[in-house]
Amino acid sequence: MKLTVKPLKQKDAGRRLAAIDRVAAEELDLSGGDYIRIEGDSTGIARVWPGYPEDDNTGVVRIDGQLRQEAGVGIDDRVTVEPADVEPAERITIALPQQFGIRGNIGSMIRDKLSGQPVTQGQTIRFPLGLGLMGGGSQAVPLKIASTSPTGTVVITDSTEVEISEKPAEQIAEAQEAGGAAETPDVAYEDIGGLDDELEQVREMIELPMRHPELFKRLGIEPPKGVLLHGPPGTGKTLIAKAVANEIDAHFQTLSGPEIMSKYYGESEEQLREVFEEAAENAPAIIFMDELDSIAPKREEAGGDVERRVVAQLLSLMDGLEERGEVVVIGATNRVDAIDPALRRGGRFDREIEIGVPDRDGRKEILQVHTRNMPLSDDIDIDEYAETTHGFVGADIASLAKEAGMNAIRRIRPQIDLEEDEIDAEILESIEITSRDMKEALKGIEPSALREVFVEVPDVTWNDVGGLDDTKDRLRETIQWPLDYPEVFEAMDMESAKGVLMYGPPGTGKTLLAKAVANESESNFISVKGPELLNKFVGESEKGVREVFSKARENAPTIIFFDEIDAIATERGRNSSDSGVSERVVSQLLTELDGLETLEDVVVIATTNRPDLIDSALLRPGRLDRHVHVPVPDEEGRRRIFEVHSGHKPLADDVDLDELASRTEGYVGADIEAVCREASMNASREFIQSVSPEEVDDSLGNVRVTMAHFEEALGEVHPSVTDETRERYEEIEQRFRSSEPRDDSGGELGRTFQ
Repeated sequence: MKLTVKPLKQKDAGRRLAAIDRVAAEELDLSGGDYIRIEGDSTGIARVWPGYPEDDNTGVVRIDGQLRQEAGVGIDDRVTVEPADVEPAERITIALPQQFGIRGNIGSMIRDKLSGQPVTQGQTIRFPLGLGLMGGGSQAVPLKIASTSPTGTVVITDSTEVEISEKPAEQIAEAQEAGGAAETPDVAYEDIGGLDDELEQVREMIELPMRHPELFKRLGIEPPKGVLLHGPPGTGKTLIAKAVANEIDAHFQTLSGPEIMSKYYGESEEQLREVFEEAAENAPAIIFMDELDSIAPKREEAGGDVERRVVAQLLSLMDGLEERGEVVVIGATNRVDAIDPALRRGGRFDREIEIGVPDRDGRKEILQVHTRNMPLSDDIDIDEYAETTHGFVGADIASLAKEAGMNAIRRIRPQIDLEEDEIDAEILESIEITSRDMKEALKGIEPSALREVFVEVPDVTWNDVGGLDDTKDRLRETIQWPLDYPEVFEAMDMESAKGVLMYGPPGTGKTLLAKAVANESESNFISVKGPELLNKFVGESEKGVREVFSKARENAPTIIFFDEIDAIATERGRNSSDSGVSERVVSQLLTELDGLETLEDVVVIATTNRPDLIDSALLRPGRLDRHVHVPVPDEEGRRRIFEVHSGHKPLADDVDLDELASRTEGYVGADIEAVCREASMNASREFIQSVSPEEVDDSLGNVRVTMAHFEEALGEVHPSVTDETRERYEEIEQRFRSSEPRDDSGGELGRTFQ
């Protein structure tokens, strides 16, 4: 039967599996575990794996990069699939890499891991012994099959004898290369997680013109000549280029920016010309330029003459008078705006593809790639780590896997004799990566996409916020609902709110609410303390605001939290003493919130206890359009706050929270926390003074916080909000809700605060 080749899912790669469309498998009378022969330009043998539900009736066979290479096919090629009889192996000989020293019976370990896999003499198998520390695309040790008995393709069973060859794998590989045996690719499409759409675009730009130029001739158009991959560092730009080069089987040349720079006049340009000439001779070819911004910066900003000449040379090579033939240029950079604009037009870099920060599903795929060959224990849930690694790019997740492997090695290091050249196979077999190893590794890794502005997502839930039910509901509607139910907003043709202003007296819990929202909405969280953005140099403060919003867009969904926003967004025209910096910051904030660039999945939360000072343009709909008053808690709210703060304290039976709530009129959340802390301090003081230091541990279980301690605390801690202050905030709330225009001179609103 003829079937179409597609890539295998990340988690199943490297196991010689072929996932066949279930309808086709029934026609061929195949079931999971059978063996098939896949014939393209050459032949590969694979084990049948149940097809994925989305492939039903599509005539698809999914195989990984290694099998595609063996069968001599690429993605979307048609191959012949037929059942194959594979004999069980009586004996196989395996060659290990030269630097790999293992003592003891490793043969049985290899047999157990490879049981059921079809193998052929000369084949390289990537074997999971490396704990993610060996490097390379699939983090596994390459083993060579030196010989098999019987010859041909055989399947390893529980009774197969596995012998270790005395010759290292490198010598056998050299002999085979001389004989023309195929080498396995270092990076295949299955080694890239979370970038399916981007990979599809790159393939369409590069593979199609190289393999089917007749399509473009028929349409009468020139095939694309250049692709520019841009995005934050570590997202997989270079990896995509490597995978494409491996899969297409084209001549591949890497050009690292700084390599071609020379101090001699004209030499840099000559080296660039040589690269293009060599590529043209070996067409079809791909030239990959990493860190493109270092050799092709904007000419008007370039410091030296060399850079300008190199840019000019690159422009003429990519789109000059001479035809460039079947040479595709892939550029990669994480500073796309620093590149000369002449390079970014059609005919040079035709397509710009952003390789962004992966979302939750992308992170799960990347984790599957990096833990594919690691001995994970059953208590590790990949979904859980995909959920909690906000802002992590592929390189961070690779570090996480590597660090977890290092933690597992640290545990068994006492059993290893470091002076010996070889490690005992039994010790290797016993290594396992546990959930604790992963959690420890997670502590030490910061997400590189958010490094400059990274704040740990706060560990505060709605339960830690006492009372304020109306406020919580309004925040949920504004922030969580658009992220959780985007389809409802789409159906109603409704845009989510851009921002929320929380205002109220000090200590009512505004910052605490922002932390809880960030935690509950599972978003990245960027915290900006108002005054830290201000800088004495002209333009630096506005640049700080721009960078915060740019980072937020790259790492959406993101919550940007401006604490004490009145410090940077004061009414324009009032401050004559700060050389206009606060006015420029306000203008920058206005354009970021509601300018030409839209904010997708980015919400701004601002808090203040002086809403009268904030510029009125910020408070109109479309910017900070929700105004949430965080009021002084009522009696029920105070009781709930007492519950939160005394929940883990050893309270005596006579403590009556209802009575405490009724006696704390005018107390805000911060005051109630202070009362609970003071009461605990009183109880501790009384206990420490009544026992000797030796008896402390034995008597600790008897300590109780009594009502008397709370009475004493109430005498010490006074309410921070007066009736007058409360009335002022209620008046402000009325003004926000009414449609009256605000008095820009400060008017009554300003006077109430004087």
